[in-house]
Amino acid sequence: MFQILIVDDDKNLKRGLSLLLTDSGYRTFFADNVKEALHTLEKCRIDLMLLEAALPGTDGLTLTRLLRDCKNDLPILMLSSRKQPADIKKGFLAGVDDYVTKPFDPEELTLRIKALLRRAKIVSEHQLAIGNTVLDYDTFSVTTNGREQILPQKEFCLLYKLLSYPNQVFTRLQLMEDIWGPASESTPATVSVHINRLRKRFQNAEDFSIVTIRGLGYKSHIRKSTN
Repeated sequence: MFQILIVDDDKNLKRGLSLLLTDSGYRTFFADNVKEALHTLEKCRIDLMLLEAALPGTDGLTLTRLLRDCKNDLPILMLSSRKQPADIKKGFLAGVDDYVTKPFDPEELTLRIKALLRRAKIVSEHQLAIGNTVLDYDTFSVTTNGREQILPQKEFCLLYKLLSYPNQVFTRLQLMEDIWGPASESTPATVSVHINRLRKRFQNAEDFSIVTIRGLGYKSHIRKSTN
């Protein structure tokens, strides 16, 4: 079960978020301020943090910078009533992974949380082996039978995602949110462009292929010889 830390001094908001996230299958932890948040992060395994920007004392932006300076890559989704582009920009520059303004749509929030957790799972595993093909997340490299290719980041993440879940169909929108993020200005058509590039790169791959499911999206097919 994924564990989510909610950092906010609004008791009603925390109660509502707890109900929403518990119904979605998550376990929740709470903190009213940065000091309590850091204590929880030390004691518990937290998979994602929902962080209010305006906290009493030390604010959410400062906490984000502190974690990033310490090379902590915990997914952070910032919640804020500040809606100006300059405020949102400050959040991303501080190191948050996503930014949601209040009031927010509960369904949209849960979708953004799922997307962040999926991306975090991809990053945490670092390396994936499919037959004689090895994908290394640290270098964005794909090695097949001793031949190494360094891929652009988005192409690599897209391939890693598909090969991590063989035969699972992903829509273009799902892949767009997972790889480019919900805040991206790109369109799902961008996914198709990157899929075509990957197919050209690995058209002779013996271990896998990328399959188009008409009207739905894409999936990876692992060849039987790799089993």
